[in-house]
Amino acid sequence: MEKAFSELEQLGPSDLIAFINDCIQHDFNKLVQLLYRIDVSEEKLKYILQLNPNEDAAKLIAAVIIERLAATKAARASFSTTNKIDQPVTDKNETDNEDLERF
Repeated sequence: MEKAFSELEQLGPSDLIAFINDCIQHDFNKLVQLLYRIDVSEEKLKYILQLNPNEDAAKLIAAVIIERLAATKAARASFSTTNKIDQPVTDKNETDNEDLERF
């Protein structure tokens, strides 16, 4: 089950869990690399897995991945500069000129 990073973002929770289970069984190193690339906190993941020893590990890992991807998207949105880029330069110059005239 080979997935590119961008494809993982598009998976639903059940497909992500299946992918993680496949990695656990067949290519654990791939899962570790994925978690590192997504920047999942190792401490947080260990804590969650220790706190829920009877839960499906893939389900818990998927929840942490989904949470991290959501945080990443929110951070990207908060740093978006589309509004600043869309503003015409002439509007900025007119505003600056008005500010200078006040002095």
